[in-house]
Amino acid sequence: MKKRLPSKKSIEKVHLKPIEEIAQSAGIRKKFLERYGPYKAKISLDILKTLKKKKKGKYILVTSITPTPFGEGKTLTAIGLSMAFKKLKKKAIPCIMQPSLGGVFGFKGTATGSGLSRVFPAEDANLHLTGDSYAIEAAHNLCAAYLDNSIFKDNPLDIDAGSITWKRVINANDRSLRSVNTGLGSKTDGIPRKTGFDITASSELMAILALANDLKDLRERIGKIVIGFTKKGKPVTSEDIKVAGAMTVLLKDAVKPNLLQTTEHTACLMHTGSYGNISLGTGSIVADKIALGISDYVIVETGFGADIGAEKFFDIKCRVSGLKPDAAVIVCSTRAFKMHSGDFEITTAKPPKEITRENISAIERGLSNMEKQIGNLRTFGIPVVVCINRFREDTDKEIHAIKRRAVDLGANDVAVSDMWQAGGQGGVELAESIIEVCKIKHNFRFLYPLDMPIKDKIRRIARTIYGAKDVVFSDEANKKALIFKKLKLDNLPICVVKTHLSLSHNPKRKGRPHGFKFPIEDIGISRGAGYITAFCGNIKTLPGLLKVPRGTKIDIDEDGRINGLF
Repeated sequence: MKKRLPSKKSIEKVHLKPIEEIAQSAGIRKKFLERYGPYKAKISLDILKTLKKKKKGKYILVTSITPTPFGEGKTLTAIGLSMAFKKLKKKAIPCIMQPSLGGVFGFKGTATGSGLSRVFPAEDANLHLTGDSYAIEAAHNLCAAYLDNSIFKDNPLDIDAGSITWKRVINANDRSLRSVNTGLGSKTDGIPRKTGFDITASSELMAILALANDLKDLRERIGKIVIGFTKKGKPVTSEDIKVAGAMTVLLKDAVKPNLLQTTEHTACLMHTGSYGNISLGTGSIVADKIALGISDYVIVETGFGADIGAEKFFDIKCRVSGLKPDAAVIVCSTRAFKMHSGDFEITTAKPPKEITRENISAIERGLSNMEKQIGNLRTFGIPVVVCINRFREDTDKEIHAIKRRAVDLGANDVAVSDMWQAGGQGGVELAESIIEVCKIKHNFRFLYPLDMPIKDKIRRIARTIYGAKDVVFSDEANKKALIFKKLKLDNLPICVVKTHLSLSHNPKRKGRPHGFKFPIEDIGISRGAGYITAFCGNIKTLPGLLKVPRGTKIDIDEDGRINGLF
């Protein structure tokens, strides 16, 4: 029998509380609050000075198996779990990422939870919120303008135009801007050169915002951004073209986390929004530290699966922050396991009817993906809880098949989530499991040491996390590895850029692929963010639109009500 679903009307009836009340209940004093209307605010980083001696809460990571195009409910789980802890008289805060307009109007859709486990004001969160993305876009493109101007004005730094790595960014999916020629026209219109656009979510500034510990650190990191090289091969930074200060000024408010509320009026921090497949894919360190200082449990999310998202969280973000996770939640669903069986070809964001029918055999074959992803998390030495995100069409037999195998595959515990339909109450079982696994002694560790050579670090990630047989480096990647070593820029962690739809570089290979070679086409330097980027396969840093984008269904009526956003 199908379960009764929360109606759109019931969700719309959620009466929001003033943001001051949410802050007060979370332990955030009014003097640290900067209101943006009645239901959202920024938190001053001055609050961190008052939290230094406070006992820190438990640090919980929410990730998933390799996801389907329609998502498995990580954000929903992070939000609902915080409400579930409240049912158990525990104080919890989710720290989640802001959706990109590229996803909202393009393909993936909103990322503010769903059903009765959502963050509000949801429309604001999915659109402009407090303007952080626009500040990043403005600062990033200001740097690009200063760079082109420096070359045009007699090129005093002797910049090699062919070595420029700093493109412009746009907060929309627009494949026609991936490769462009600038400076065309008359002699006063700039120096002609080939360049392009990336999506704003992939900007190094977005990653810097996530990794900066304070305003001073933000300024220093922005000054270290490498935007190209001189004709003698020396790195050119934003500091060299004297734009780093102005860029930081544009981001002076964006560095502050945003405070919102959940369906059940608990606090939620939303800050930064890089894509996990083409960038860092984590929320901000400052948001996490604020939450850890005022709550018992902090729930954070990463982009996509435990391979591409969690690995970066551990090896990059945790290195920078010094924070150590206490447990990880790996979200899964019956429909994802059916996809990983290889029986179904998923091409849209809407699940096909055949994947919603009971199919125990397909689920059991698709469990190989979860086995690998649990193993990935255990590699870092932390306990793991499997969260089965239950959907309306799931049968008890299917749920039982997953529960029966989860612990055998390496999980410390398994819980069924019904937070979409029941809100916090639907996540109590999961919250109780997390409380118990956090008592397990563990020894968190990184995957590799920073002094390991670049190519060896990439090999370790490819073989250990993705299951590759070997790594194949292009001539360009080999060349860059040597250059960065010579310039002493190699002592940094690795940020892998690849498809999120498979453990391999081929999005069509589901389950747990074996025997594949991991192709590294290029290597880049993100010195401001503090990592080296390894580009695997044919991955685009500016997505394109579908034949019928999501935005075609979004509109607004004469009373200002938005339709089609959710």
